[in-house]
Amino acid sequence: MRVLISGAGIAGPSLAWFLAKTGARITVVEKSPALFPYGQNVDIQGSARKVIQKMGLMDQYRRFNTTEKGTQLIDPNGRPFAPFPVREGSEASPTSQFEILRGDLAAILYEATKNHPNVTYLFDTTVQKVISNDDDAVKVELSNGDVQDSDLLVAADGQWSKVRKQCFPAESINVVDIGANVVYWTIPRLPTDNDWWNVYQALGSRVITLRPDPHNTIRAMFTAMPSTEAQKQAWLDAARGGRQAQEALLKKEFADAGWQAQRLLDSLSQADDYYFHIVQQIKMAKWSSSRVVCLGDAGYAPTPFTGMGTSLAITGAYVLAGELSKLAPGEHPAKALDAYESQFRPFVEETQKIPAFFPAMVHPGSAWKRWVFQTFMAGMSKVVANPWLANKLQPKIDEDFVLPQYESFDDGADGEPRL
Repeated sequence: MRVLISGAGIAGPSLAWFLAKTGARITVVEKSPALFPYGQNVDIQGSARKVIQKMGLMDQYRRFNTTEKGTQLIDPNGRPFAPFPVREGSEASPTSQFEILRGDLAAILYEATKNHPNVTYLFDTTVQKVISNDDDAVKVELSNGDVQDSDLLVAADGQWSKVRKQCFPAESINVVDIGANVVYWTIPRLPTDNDWWNVYQALGSRVITLRPDPHNTIRAMFTAMPSTEAQKQAWLDAARGGRQAQEALLKKEFADAGWQAQRLLDSLSQADDYYFHIVQQIKMAKWSSSRVVCLGDAGYAPTPFTGMGTSLAITGAYVLAGELSKLAPGEHPAKALDAYESQFRPFVEETQKIPAFFPAMVHPGSAWKRWVFQTFMAGMSKVVANPWLANKLQPKIDEDFVLPQYESFDDGADGEPRL
């Protein structure tokens, strides 16, 4: 099988790893000229951890742990309180034992696949045009001018997938606005910084966070929930207007936020990994069309509020590759694509269910709402400090999705596949 994957982030290389085991010939195109060490914290939950273990990559994954000790709130005077430390075997902290930077995880997956004889990476290259998608093949023109025929085209090029836009009608794609905006970037680490995820809630539905990384820098984040139509329009205009307009808006919106807002604002113009993002979900009527299929954020972006985007990308890649591995030589992939969706879609839809109150709850607009939230969190911090209570309250993450078993991926002496 000839497979063309658009996107060398998390979903694409994960899929390439498993497909290479089936004998497929895979080409991965990526718009960036190289892999960049960009991106904020991600982690893997439940079934995605099992997939990483199946790939034999857990040791590499752990080596790039962000070293974050836990999560703590910052009060209006800049003092930390309500700590939720990371504890082995516990999920009681918003910080996971499996925190990693997205760029580090992408590098691990790339290194695990780049030398396989069946996998080719083409950087600084995109799918310029999908020429045809029929019973015989999917034909595309790449940005380098090459025309390729493939048995399958995988859109793994993110939330605003250009492949998806070409191959699926607009009415089949539902973009769900969560009402929040987020900005990420990296800043120099100071001697006064610590190894906690520090969360400061400013009034006016604004949040500032600082997180450590293993590269001796700090990952900064602004989030905001506009409360008026004028504010919403200002954020939308900035999103379309480019970085200069975005920085101007941030300096206006966060100038009086308090805590370390000014330090972060002063660092904006120097950040080479700056990312401005309107928080939205992607929900599709159907994930595939003949020989084209969507994977990860391209098909079902869940938003950072779920903490599951990376896990869905990895687990989805495993399921898609597994169903493709069951096809007979030369068989049209439609049956496998339908099976991938029927197996995985119920879990995706459940994951995408964000309680309507949650985004506003963590972005309190007034002092009394902030006091209510922080008082509750301070109480919960004391509860989870008791190991017995913490174990009773924590969800059973390992049971989030039962991984199907595929013969092609279970050939190791210890039951784990080998690439």
